[in-house]
Amino acid sequence: MARMPERRVIVVGGGLAGSEAAWQLAERGIAVDLYEMRPGKPTGAHQTSDLAELVCSNSLGSALPDRASGVLMAELERLGSMVLGAARETAVPAGGALAVDRNAFARKVTARIEAHSGIRLVREEVVTIPEVPAVIASGPLTSAGLSEALAEFSGEGHLYFFDALSPIVEADSVDMQVAFRASRYGRGQAEDGDYINCPLDETTYKAFVAELLAAERIALRAFEAEIEQGVRAGMHEFFEGCLPIEVLAGRGPESLAYGPMRPVGLTDPRTGRRPYAVLQLRQDNLAGDLYNMVGFQTNLRFPEQRRVFRMIPGLAQARFARYGQMHRNTFLNAPNLIEPNLASRARPDLFFAGQITGVEGYLGNIATGWLAGFNLSRVIAGRTPVALPRDTMLGSLCHYIARAEPAQFQPMKANFGLMPDLGPARPRARRLRAQAYAQRSAESLNSFLQRETASLLRIATT
Repeated sequence: MARMPERRVIVVGGGLAGSEAAWQLAERGIAVDLYEMRPGKPTGAHQTSDLAELVCSNSLGSALPDRASGVLMAELERLGSMVLGAARETAVPAGGALAVDRNAFARKVTARIEAHSGIRLVREEVVTIPEVPAVIASGPLTSAGLSEALAEFSGEGHLYFFDALSPIVEADSVDMQVAFRASRYGRGQAEDGDYINCPLDETTYKAFVAELLAAERIALRAFEAEIEQGVRAGMHEFFEGCLPIEVLAGRGPESLAYGPMRPVGLTDPRTGRRPYAVLQLRQDNLAGDLYNMVGFQTNLRFPEQRRVFRMIPGLAQARFARYGQMHRNTFLNAPNLIEPNLASRARPDLFFAGQITGVEGYLGNIATGWLAGFNLSRVIAGRTPVALPRDTMLGSLCHYIARAEPAQFQPMKANFGLMPDLGPARPRARRLRAQAYAQRSAESLNSFLQRETASLLRIATT
C-alpha cells in the first residue's frame, strides 16, 4: 500500500458507510483519502468497481413513517445524508419501500465522491490499520490482510456468518398471463401495482417446497476451511435476517407461506381470491427490464435454481440475469471494541462504521457511516465525539452494538425493540406505539441538532 499522507484522514472502504463517512468529513473541510481495493482486488460478491454497490437486495427498506426503517430514513434525511439523497434520485417503484436502480445508484455515489475536491479516491488495498485518524468501514468482505490486522488489534478475531443473494430475472421472460401486478394492500406508486406477483395454489406450493428441500446446494468448503484456521472468536452459520430460502423452508412446510411467500394484502385478479402463497418480483433497475425475487436468497447450485424456481407459476420460461449465491460476511465483536459514538476504546481517533460493526441493513450502514464521519470531524476540531440520543433509532442501534452482551452478539437491523420503552403512556395498539416511537425520535433528534453548531453540522433543509 502506498504511503499515507500525514495530514489527511483515512476512510477504509468505499461501500455505503465509507462513502457517507468520507462525504461528511469532506463537507466539513477535512481532507480525506478514501481507500477502496476494487477493482484491483475483487470480492466474491461485487460485480463492478463502483462505490456503494448493492450486492444483495436493491431495497433500502420500508419508507413508511411508522416502520423502524422509515424512522431511520427520516433521521438520515434530517442529518443530510448524501447516500440517501442518491437513493432518492435513483428510486424505482417498490410500494411503501425505497428501492433503487442499483447500477444508477452506485454510479451516482461514485460520481459525487470523485467530483468532491476534498476527497481523494485511492484504488488500493489497505492491509494495516492507519496510524492517522481514520474510519474503518471495510465491510463484510474485508480482505484477509486487513482482517488479520483487525484481529490483532481487537485481540479476539472475528465472527462470521453466511449471507446470500436473491436471483434476478429478466422481466420479459415472466409470463404475465399467469403473474399479475399489485402492491400489498394497494400501497404503491404505480396504478397497477409496483410488484409482479406469481401466485401458487396449495398443491403447487407443496410441490415447490418439496423440490426446494431436495435440491442440491453449493458446498461451503472454502468458508469452512477459513473457519478451521481459527481466524475468529465465534461463528454463526447464518444470519437470521437473511436466511437462504432452502434453510427457511426446512423449518416447516408452511414457513415460506408465512414468510417471504406470504400472500397477505394481495388478490389474484383472475380468481378474485388471495393466493395460497406468492412470490413477489421487485423492479431492480430504472429501465424496468430486471426484477429480483424478493426474499429468495439461496445457495442452490445454478442448474437447480433454474429447475426449481421455474416450478413457480409465471416463471416457467424465466431467464436469470443473476443467480442467487452465498458469501461470507465478517463482523467484529463490537461490544468489546467500540463506544456508542463508534470510536475505538483503544484509540479515540479511530472509528468503525458499517456492517463490520455488526449493524445490518443498508440504512444502518449509511447511518453509522454518517455518525463516524461526523464524530471524526469533531475529534479533528478538538471536540469530544458524541453518541446520538438513545431514543433516536440511530442512537439505539449504536448503543446496541456497543453495549450488547459480547458472548451473544448478533448482527442487528434497526427495530423498535432496541429503543427505550415509552413508559406509562405506551399505546397498546402496535401502529400507535410505532407512531409514538417515531414522534419521540424526531423530537429528540431536533433537540440534538439544536445543540450543534452550523460549522460542524449541515442540517438538511426540510
